[in-house]
Amino acid sequence: MRGHDHERHMRRAIALTAHVPDRPFATVIVDGVTDRILAEGWNKSDYNPILHGEIDAINSLVASLAQIEDRRLVLYSTAEPCPMCQGAILWTGIETVVFGTSIRFLSDLGWRQIEIPADEVARRSSGLRCNVVGGVLETECNRLFRPKRSLDQPR
Repeated sequence: MRGHDHERHMRRAIALTAHVPDRPFATVIVDGVTDRILAEGWNKSDYNPILHGEIDAINSLVASLAQIEDRRLVLYSTAEPCPMCQGAILWTGIETVVFGTSIRFLSDLGWRQIEIPADEVARRSSGLRCNVVGGVLETECNRLFRPKRSLDQPR
């Protein structure tokens, strides 16, 4: 697998938050072999409460590819995937998750969160593997979530 440009792909995820500045959860899924972006998504929970950025990107990925098995996929997210999203990532077979802002940071700011870290969900999943890397462009991602909105907004 080629080396990944984590910062470049995270910058793309950050750019996608322009679609949802009040809920800046955005995701990019990359082919881990070619380093090519395969899918993008952002939070659409105003329309569907489970349509987080990761789920939106996974849906786009599945719709665009006939075959996702045996691909080496890397998912980039502005924020650490919640347990629901991390579960979907595992079931999709995505090998690596890279995020900027942590669930702990979001919770400390007052964002509603299920406080189970993505790496714990991955670690406790038998037969499913996923490497979780946190803190990529963390300062830039954290800035997206700092109060410029009501703190009680749902994710």
